Amino acid sequence: MQQNVISSGTAGGATSRLAPQDSLALYIHWPFCLSKCPYCDFNSHVFPEIPHALYVDALQRELAHEATRLGKRRLTSIFFGGGTPSLMRPDDVARLIAEATRLFQPVDSLEVTLEANPSSTEQARLAAIREAGVNRVSLGVQSLDDAALKRLGRQHDAGEAIRALEMARHLFDRVSFDLIYARPDQTISAWRDELHQALALASDHLSLYQLTIEPGTKFEAEARQGRLILPDGDEAARFYEVTGEIAALHGLGAYEVSNYARPGAESRHNLAYWRYDDYLGIGPGAHSRLTCVDPTGDVQKWAARRHRAPSLWLEHVNQDGHGTKAETSLGPEARAREALLMGLRLQEGLTSESFMRKTGQKLQDCLDATILGAARDEGYLTFEDGHIAATESGRIRLEALLAALVL
Repeated sequence: MQQNVISSGTAGGATSRLAPQDSLALYIHWPFCLSKCPYCDFNSHVFPEIPHALYVDALQRELAHEATRLGKRRLTSIFFGGGTPSLMRPDDVARLIAEATRLFQPVDSLEVTLEANPSSTEQARLAAIREAGVNRVSLGVQSLDDAALKRLGRQHDAGEAIRALEMARHLFDRVSFDLIYARPDQTISAWRDELHQALALASDHLSLYQLTIEPGTKFEAEARQGRLILPDGDEAARFYEVTGEIAALHGLGAYEVSNYARPGAESRHNLAYWRYDDYLGIGPGAHSRLTCVDPTGDVQKWAARRHRAPSLWLEHVNQDGHGTKAETSLGPEARAREALLMGLRLQEGLTSESFMRKTGQKLQDCLDATILGAARDEGYLTFEDGHIAATESGRIRLEALLAALVL
């Protein structure tokens, strides 16, 4: 493989060679939305007019900049996230896909996902998005209840969501959509009915998220004022249990804490994150993790993040060819912690061999032995023959469990 150089940026200007890797997942961030949802803390922005040409030119330039450093890596997935990528012009989507597959080496089964909203305006773009080269669509349905959609600040109603799902299933071989549960005043019985209806419409993949209060959102302000009350911990856990039960009845298994799929239909792009494989993110606020070899021959993982504000990112791309804000080498402890925090979200868990290869650390050295023993005794974790995984009951408590378990 061509040996390229990556600058450490904040790490003092040292250089490292990119380590040979089998795969690279590419994330392209489109930060523009028509409105800001009250629960959303993603890097999304509402502009009076979207600067399509300027922004896509900058994305292409940043992609080319990274390709000169990475070489002809094997490209396994492209994911257009946001924001609302279905607001993009289909010709621009096609242009970025073509550039990515020219600069990198796409696998035969390249997965190309684009997030879309179910509104009538965006439904009209689905056929053109498919023609642009997208082969998997992820619809931000969030609910099939009109009152809940209004409370969540969505721009579509349940009827539009159902029509969008039916259209997507006709156009795409692979379709996913999101739902949010444990909403204010939602009952377990209502969620059962809504989820059965949703799964009757599902294709092969579903993302089911518990509503959480994120800092800086409108919902956080409402919660502080007592105007927004969510189910308590025990009730939220029951929602999670019911979610898994009903998904299983429809043939979808929980391969990750919040993601359900038929066998073989898992999101290949998101698996790259959870398995701690290499991924490249371009666009405002995007993150990357790239495996490198330092001057002494040690394997390292480099973390990069772009400027978050679209205007600032655009300014830096025009000046420097990229909008990187910081790029640093992660130490052994940071690598181990990230790999565990991501890998234990997966039903498959992770192995000592894979963990050592990706972090340079022994798995057992990175776990609190006392907490590990207690978690095994309580049935929250399994740890046998160098393989660790969270059980279903462990995944319900995963956030608290990881905080205590990972050194």
